[in-house]
Parts: sequence; C-alpha cells; structure tokens
Amino acid sequence: MIKLMKDTFYKEKETKEALCEFITNANILSLNEKCKEFEEEFSKYQGRKYSVLFNSGSSANLSLIQSLLNLKLISKGDNVGFTALTWATNVMPLVQLGLNPIPIDVSLENLNTNLKQLQDVSEELKCLFITNILGFCGDLDKIKEYCDKNNIILIEDNCESLGSKLNGKKLGNFSLGSTFSFFVGHHLSTIEGGMVCTDNLELYNMLLMVRSHGWDRNLDKETQLVLKNKHNVEDFYRAYTFYYPGYNLRPTEITGFIGLEQLKYLEEVNQKRNNNFSKYMEATKDNLDILLLKLNHMDFISNFAYPMVFKDKETFEKYKSRFSDVEIRPIIGGSMTKQPFLSSNHSCPNAEQIHKFGFYIPNNPYLTEEEINFLTNLIKGRPEPRVIIKNWELL
Repeated sequence: MIKLMKDTFYKEKETKEALCEFITNANILSLNEKCKEFEEEFSKYQGRKYSVLFNSGSSANLSLIQSLLNLKLISKGDNVGFTALTWATNVMPLVQLGLNPIPIDVSLENLNTNLKQLQDVSEELKCLFITNILGFCGDLDKIKEYCDKNNIILIEDNCESLGSKLNGKKLGNFSLGSTFSFFVGHHLSTIEGGMVCTDNLELYNMLLMVRSHGWDRNLDKETQLVLKNKHNVEDFYRAYTFYYPGYNLRPTEITGFIGLEQLKYLEEVNQKRNNNFSKYMEATKDNLDILLLKLNHMDFISNFAYPMVFKDKETFEKYKSRFSDVEIRPIIGGSMTKQPFLSSNHSCPNAEQIHKFGFYIPNNPYLTEEEINFLTNLIKGRPEPRVIIKNWELL
C-alpha cells in the first residue's frame, strides 16, 4: 500500500533526535521564544510582515474570522463567500460566528474558484474566504483586483499550497490575511499547528489577542498602554483584562521548535512535490477518462496531493478499484454543499462533480522512483491519444 503520507516529519530521525534534546533542556514548554522565532522565520519565508502561530490550521481560520469581527471589518449577518470545494473548518467559523456563508463554485480547469464563478454570485459579499486548492489557484490576481474594486475583504486558506506561486508571488500573499496548516502530511508538519500571515499591524495585534483569551500580554508595551488607558484599567488588573472575544488557541514551544527544524527542509520538500506533480500531469495528458487540468498560468506548483476527476460514476468506480494498492481519499472535504452540517440551497455543479467523481493520490517527498512509476502507470489508463470531446469541454 502506497500511503498518502509515510512519516510525521521530513527527515524524521534527525528531527526527533533534535526534539528530544530540546525537550530535555528546555525550561519552558508553553508559548515562548521558539514560537516567536518560528513566526519570524516563517514571515521571512512567506514574504509577509507578520505571522501568528496557532495550535492548528482550523484554529487559525477561526481566529482570523473572529479578528475581522472584533475589528468591525465584518459584522454578524454579513454574506461571506467561500470556495465550495474546501475543508469543513473554513466554513464552520462562519456559521458559528453568525455570518452568512455563501458557497462559490470552482472551475474544472484548475479546481479553484475563478473570477467567473465569483461574478456569478448573486449576493453582495462583504468578505471572500478563498481556498487555494492542492497547490493550485485560479486567476487569483484578477480576483484580488475585483475584490479591491468592490470593497470585498479577501482572505486566503493556503493550507494546501505552501510555496506555490502566481506571477512571481507566493500564494497566501494576495489577501489581507492568509491561513496555513502544519498538520501531519502537509508541506511542513509540526504534528498539529497553524499560522496566520498578514501585512496589517492592527490585524496582527488582534490575532495575538484572539489567540490568548482576548488579553494583551503578547502585544508590545506601547499597544498595551493604549488599551489600558482607553479602558481605564488599573495596573493590578491589567494582566487579567480581556479586551475582546477570544479563545485559548496557543501552540507550545514544541510546535515552534519543530516548525523551525522543518522550515530548513521546506524548499527541498516543495521541489520534490513539484517534480512528482509534473510526472503525474504527463501521465494524465493522454488519458480520456481523467479531466485534464490547465495550470500553465502558474509559476510554481507545490502540489499537496494529485487529484483525478472522472467523467461518470462507472469510470470513477473503475479507477477506485484500479488504485486498490494505493491510499486514496475524496478531494479535500468534497463540496461543502453536500456536508450535513451546512444547510445550503446554492448549486455548485462543478464542486459537486468533483465531490462525486474525484479522488486524490499521494504526492509526498518520500515517494521512491519505483512508486512514482507504479502510480503513473495506473494513471495512464488507456493509451489512445487525447482528443477534445465537446461535452467534456472544461468550464
């Protein structure tokens, strides 16, 4: 069985040895200097001014939405668009925090929401939470321009696309704020963990407060003084004053330490994922059974896992059987319109087609040449040259 992910970390032996030494010698294991150092180094890698580390990518999503509410950039009842093909905890904070989630369909060309799908939405949006799916994006640059022009706050879920680039810019840098996941199997693993990146100082400070109960302890002293004076807080109570709705979503020093160790290998990991992806794409191009992706608009693709979408149920079932020696799974969480927790009357036909007739296969940095050859042979299916079939034209 070829697994979706083989190890917890890249260079697992070396990472575990370093972690054991760190834990043995550390005086503090709760949120402290290693977390701060990882945030700073991740900001440098991503090319953003600020990063805030969380205990999971889902917590990062929740904190970003709560922060927008606290800053009154959005309000309860506002329409917030989201990519229909995504993970549940992108949508759940919208429901839990009293917003009105509007699913937006994706394109079959790149599995992402494109400007065309966004313009098809009839509701007036206050915010768009777009997902950069599996290392891909649509015309994200045009979406940003559209959002700027129409006063729509754009935020990105970049949990599956760390390192991918469009027009020379890393995905996760097109928005007010972007979220990342460091769960096992992602580009960078800290076992559990997540990050929010932004260039906005006000949002950065709010994220720090939302992460830790709504208090000000992680803010700089000048900002602490402003809050203290604004709310007439006595010194005795300052450390236990809760200024905004918040949570305890803090990571530990273990998360920060592992993040720093794994960041050393991230470029190598991304390049291996890119190389594997290129081989998968080459294998797909002459197979009429599989939807052919169009991703030439991207500069670099750090693919999370390789998706295959089939034209009908019969073909889907045939390939599920064909990949019986490979760990496969539905593409992300499928269409959120099909998930029981979300009540939605919106139709997202492309996301629903991907939900019903798609799965993805492993793309991890540990795959051997033999395993890649085995997987590409499975992908190739039948050898006939690819032709354009009118009713299979990509949308």
